[in-house]
Amino acid sequence: MNENDVAKIIVDCAYQIHTKTGPGMFESVYECILAEYLIKKGLKVERQVKMPAQFEDILLDRVFVADLIVNDSVIVELKSKSFLSEVDKKQLLTYLRLTGYKLGLLINFGEKLIKDGIKRIINGIIE
Repeated sequence: MNENDVAKIIVDCAYQIHTKTGPGMFESVYECILAEYLIKKGLKVERQVKMPAQFEDILLDRVFVADLIVNDSVIVELKSKSFLSEVDKKQLLTYLRLTGYKLGLLINFGEKLIKDGIKRIINGIIE
């Protein structure tokens, strides 16, 4: 299963959760629920992962914490606020650059419509 296959499942689960709960809960609650949904779909999910990174020849030991790492291929950052900022997108982009992951999903459960709160970030490209 490649990154895009994993991402499709994540987005589908986020949609199902948001449809049932709506916006307004704490980010940590959405994280717990999404992790359980993904596990039930047969995916490997790690929560609050302290990630090492590399910058040039410098090893940066555990410089950030990823909300979810799914199937060792997609970083998922979750938010629960009125809107996403450019800083939120740049933060995930930095995680991708420093770790070498190809795909990240930034999911804001605070949006009225979840489709407005999902951003795919791929190798430096924000969609």
